[in-house]
Amino acid sequence: MEELGVMVVREFDPEKDCLSVEEVERRCEVGPCGKLSLFTDLLGDPICRVRHSPAFLMLVAEMGEEKEIVGMIRGCIKTVTCGKKFSRNGKNGNDPTKPLPIYTKVAYILGLRVSPSHRRMGIGLKLVRRMEEWFRENGAEYSYIATENDNQASVKLFTHKCGYSKFRTPSILVNPVFAHRVPVSDRVTVLKLTPSDAETLYRRRYSTTEFFPRDIDSVLNNKLSLGTFLAVPRGTYSRESWPGADRFLLDPPESWAVLSVWNCKDVFKLEVKGASRVRRGFAKTTRIVDRALPWLRLPSVPEVFRPFGLYFLYGLGGEGPRAVKLTKALCAHAHNLAKESGCGVVATEVSSCEPLKLGIPHWKRLSCPEDLWCIKRLGEDYSDGSVGDWTKSPPGSSIFVDPREF
Repeated sequence: MEELGVMVVREFDPEKDCLSVEEVERRCEVGPCGKLSLFTDLLGDPICRVRHSPAFLMLVAEMGEEKEIVGMIRGCIKTVTCGKKFSRNGKNGNDPTKPLPIYTKVAYILGLRVSPSHRRMGIGLKLVRRMEEWFRENGAEYSYIATENDNQASVKLFTHKCGYSKFRTPSILVNPVFAHRVPVSDRVTVLKLTPSDAETLYRRRYSTTEFFPRDIDSVLNNKLSLGTFLAVPRGTYSRESWPGADRFLLDPPESWAVLSVWNCKDVFKLEVKGASRVRRGFAKTTRIVDRALPWLRLPSVPEVFRPFGLYFLYGLGGEGPRAVKLTKALCAHAHNLAKESGCGVVATEVSSCEPLKLGIPHWKRLSCPEDLWCIKRLGEDYSDGSVGDWTKSPPGSSIFVDPREF
């Protein structure tokens, strides 16, 4: 426990802090480029957004004799890929021409909130510094955060006061879930992989991708992971003839694509605030028409002015000349899954130069073309290999976004 005047920073207590944390969340609008706001229906568990990580902590700041909660922060620690290396002389059975991942222990800050009535008092800075102490105590080598690129207060806090550097600028792509189903091309077969097959594919193809989680098996086997889906040209495989990931990787088709779906709906909800009656009325009209005439496949606006859930797409990858089209088919399949569950949107986050980005449908009004990730080196790099200072490394064409941190 730490004090700064009449302010105390302490660990979150689920038995007494939930309602107060919810109230602060309600007063703090967040979301990509300010278009989406977090609704504080966290299913009675404000720490649930980090609970699925290997190590996690939530802190709150309380002030005054009444011990009013005026801020909070969440953090988690995991091991991820920060670079790659080549094995020497094929030792341990490794192919010397195939890169191997270099792992590092990285911490992630999310959910930093300060009540609007208590800002510019150093509360956010105190919360970040106390969280970083916990990171160091648990062996984290780097800490990073994601914030809106145009959120000047947040950017200034981390880059000017906390010593973080601007690191990556991925894109958050958000697509509405319509009242009609989106057709999946009849030239494509979509297969659902077992968690074991999905792990094999990801580890062999994407373990050297930046931020790839070493515990990918925990992610894929989590109850919030709704499945990993593989798209191949029709006639390549059927559900009955699927040979398994090992044989697939020995002789893959010319083109294929893969993605996994994460159920954020059971973790938090979002809502769009500040919309005029005219916009609300127009959105309602599009939904009525779409439900009445689904065969027209009109792009209706979902009910985003009330709390709604979303599905998050992660682990996007693929190869071959048709990979973009196959990715589009997978997104259509994910859209239909989201429709069946009553979600309002489907979202994903990818590198700004991701080759498969063209196959991901999204609405610009809901999306954020340039999110901002900032990073800080907490100590010496004890990675398995020599990557130098990761904070100074150039970006790759792809990035692996952990759904547990979205």
